Amino acid sequence: MKRFLSVFFLITAISVFSQTEDNPIVWESSINQISETEYDVIFTAKLLQEWHLYSQENPEGASQPLEILIPEDRNGYKLVGKATESQTKKEYSEVWEKEEIFFADTAIITQRLVVIDKNTTAVTLEIYGQVCKQACIQIEESFSFSLNGKKIKEEVVILNDKSKTLTEKLQLDLKNTALLETAAKTDATSGGSLFNIFLLGFVGGLLALLTPCVFPMIPLTVSFFTKQSQSKSKGIFNAVLYGVFIVIIYMLLSVPFHLIDGLDPSILNTISTNIWLNIFFFVILVFFSLSFFGFYEITLPSSWGTKMDAASDVGGFVGIFFMALTLAIVSFSCTGPILGSLLAGSLGTVGNPAFQLSAGMTGFGLALALPFALFALFPNLLNSLPKSGGWLNTTKVVLGFLELAFAFKFLSNSDLVGHWDLLKREVFIGLWIVIFSGLALYLFGKIKFPHDAVLKKTSFFRVSFGVLVFAFVIYLIPGTFKNPTWNLNALSGFPPPQFYSIYEQASDCPLGLDCYKDFDEGLQAAKDANKPILLDFTGWACVNCRKMEENVWSAPAIYTLLKEEYILISLYVDDNEKELPKAAQFDFRKANGNIKKIKTYGDKWSTFQILNFKNASQPYYILMNADLEILNSPQQYTDIKTYKNWLEKGIENFSKQQLK
Repeated sequence: MKRFLSVFFLITAISVFSQTEDNPIVWESSINQISETEYDVIFTAKLLQEWHLYSQENPEGASQPLEILIPEDRNGYKLVGKATESQTKKEYSEVWEKEEIFFADTAIITQRLVVIDKNTTAVTLEIYGQVCKQACIQIEESFSFSLNGKKIKEEVVILNDKSKTLTEKLQLDLKNTALLETAAKTDATSGGSLFNIFLLGFVGGLLALLTPCVFPMIPLTVSFFTKQSQSKSKGIFNAVLYGVFIVIIYMLLSVPFHLIDGLDPSILNTISTNIWLNIFFFVILVFFSLSFFGFYEITLPSSWGTKMDAASDVGGFVGIFFMALTLAIVSFSCTGPILGSLLAGSLGTVGNPAFQLSAGMTGFGLALALPFALFALFPNLLNSLPKSGGWLNTTKVVLGFLELAFAFKFLSNSDLVGHWDLLKREVFIGLWIVIFSGLALYLFGKIKFPHDAVLKKTSFFRVSFGVLVFAFVIYLIPGTFKNPTWNLNALSGFPPPQFYSIYEQASDCPLGLDCYKDFDEGLQAAKDANKPILLDFTGWACVNCRKMEENVWSAPAIYTLLKEEYILISLYVDDNEKELPKAAQFDFRKANGNIKKIKTYGDKWSTFQILNFKNASQPYYILMNADLEILNSPQQYTDIKTYKNWLEKGIENFSKQQLK
């Protein structure tokens, strides 16, 4: 190493954003020249009280460790080893069950780099990490430094000129925005959606009651509360408390998703459409379905159940709570698949997915709690229950077939978002035909699984259910034809869209309509045609988007309006595998000062929706003219009559504005 220079220069860039709970970390940065080719970049992070920034050395499988990188599009210099850090702290995390390493109050990180191209005049480093208190915030910061004495402000303006221009282009100068702020219809629809998810969760809880893991817990419940209740009033109180605890336990499972959602309005949409997460859900549901078929058993560690059961013997509030927790843990092998399906399904629904999940979990817990609370209240009701037997195993196998069918929905999501062209609509429907044919054969006694007893006689109920399943298979078959005799409207949202077909299609837009997948192109088309715009925020993996397209847009009156009266712009917010051209990629600075990298079409259109319309759900429809005047309040998932009236009102308002 050459001798140290006696003279060094210092350049500092300080964040101009105030430090609040939304922005709990403020950075200062500087660069020191060490030799002719070596420099130390010094980052100083000031943290709000009780917030933690995690070290580079934080263990794998815990909070995200700090990472310093050179941007992919930069060269001419490289990092020398890992950065050195100021004093850190260590503390055991019960969440991760590991000892975490973090900074508190202040962090000083020094990263050495070496310049390998003598023509390099500036360097840029990126910091990624996580700061946490009760919630966590991702860090994505970029720092640029001049190496020849120029002021850092001049260098930053040069480096960020493209980002500034593209960010300004992303922001629309909307007019008549009062309609966006009211959006009464949107709120009403969201409330209805929450109730629907609650009902689905409730049905899932009722199904869970019929599984072999939950059903045998009823006698245990009766035994426990017979010993606990010394008087009638005490018995009523204990039974109600038991039911409340069951509901609370299942509600608490959704709490982490509220914390995640608070970081970025579109993060749960990003999670729900992530290719590898959807593949993970596919594998998990297939794994669960094989368990339901009886090929193996899924159980939590026996020590968990033993500890919870022992705690339930304490009595009083604590005993009742642990009795409820025992129920949740012991029944996991059967409720887990149902809860997993509820979790996965809620991530792609209309509205705030975290609230959707809470509504579903509450419904599930309530359905599970009501019967147990009743049997805790009236132990004699136990005598009226049917005894455990083969019918419970049949229920479990039926659920296994349903889990297997549902699993392919998640594989389809990955295929659609990744544009793999593997699981086209007809292939997906063909797989469902095979699965439900298997279910019909099982119900007719033609297929047997490991835990099935010898079927001496097929019951009327089983045969009837088998006939219904077989009828469903017949209903599916035309869906594999090029020109089906009927559309599978009852299943809208589960199979891939109709234009995603093995047969050649005239258009890759819904229902063969003409559409634009770039806002600027659609805007120009609206100007040229002098027509209003239907701005459609949609997604490849959006179930309710497909339901709207196949059940509502397909109505003749609405289809005619879309085809003849509107310019349709469909923006896919989950298109996260298709990258924008390099020239169109940029860094978007959010209101809290954090940087979001806009690299894919999904990044761009999800940010575009949130920035201009303060909404992150799909489907989400906006009516406007080419001068960016809003023509009607936003609309989401709804019925044919409401949507038709909404479109006609938009045309009426467009005509009025033309006369001004």
